[in-house]
Amino acid sequence: MATLYQGNVPTMAQPADAAGPVIRTIRLSDLRDALRRGWEDFKAVPSHAIILCVIYPVLGLVLARVVMGYSVLPLLFPLAAGFALIGPFAALGLYELSSRRERYEPASAWDALEVLRSPSFGAMLGLGTLLLALLVTWVATAQAIYIAAFGYEGVTGLSDFVTRVLTTQQGWWLIAVGCGTGFLFALAALCISVVSFPLMLDRHAGAFESMVTSLRVVARNPVPMAAWGFIVAVLLALGTIPAFVGLAVVIPLLGHATWHLYRKVIVSEPGARPVPPPPHRPRKPAADFPANLFPWRNRTDA
Repeated sequence: MATLYQGNVPTMAQPADAAGPVIRTIRLSDLRDALRRGWEDFKAVPSHAIILCVIYPVLGLVLARVVMGYSVLPLLFPLAAGFALIGPFAALGLYELSSRRERYEPASAWDALEVLRSPSFGAMLGLGTLLLALLVTWVATAQAIYIAAFGYEGVTGLSDFVTRVLTTQQGWWLIAVGCGTGFLFALAALCISVVSFPLMLDRHAGAFESMVTSLRVVARNPVPMAAWGFIVAVLLALGTIPAFVGLAVVIPLLGHATWHLYRKVIVSEPGARPVPPPPHRPRKPAADFPANLFPWRNRTDA
């Protein structure tokens, strides 16, 4: 069931901020509510979300096969972690579905493709390209860290790789430096994209304005945003089990939840039309059957 958010109806007490959208301070409970609403959206349109995100488990399986086949096993974890960097762009269609459900409009797989007709799709594509460049840079950095730890010698198999990483001093150094570096990349992606794509879809904002707004959101809500980043990381990690198939559920859940997080943290645009209430359907008594169902009720005796 779609929901009405506080702040969707503009009031005189909330003037427009000339520097950009007005940002609310949220609590950790708002993250839980955003996830709950995201789950409701996913349950309402599960087939659509799976269709949109089927590329993720397929891509994950392909990446795993390539890694095993070409003896670049050390890159499997960086590639899997890279989903967090490009996920906000890949969830564009999910934002559209949540937006439509919020307005009590029909939501289907074809409706999700309407995002391609958005006036700000060029800006979305530009920011998505930036996130893709961030992913490529991260993978290259992860490879450089591995080479610094173990050199150019390849691994003979999974057991050899696990033994190297978990039982040697170089392996523990690799874990510490790799995770620390990956955290910095994930933090950069979170800061510039936490509400960027929903803002571009909702208000047709430019890429720069959207990134600045995301930075302001993180600065205004550092603890909730840090918790949100942790939630995203944990769910994506769980989604890679087994063989990345879980991402078919995790990606749509996070995509829908991100839209609701955007609604909670950004005050609605002044002058925007409020979200309409659900259509009222009067309940009929159980005994009030249609007359044509029992025609003898209306028949009079001669």
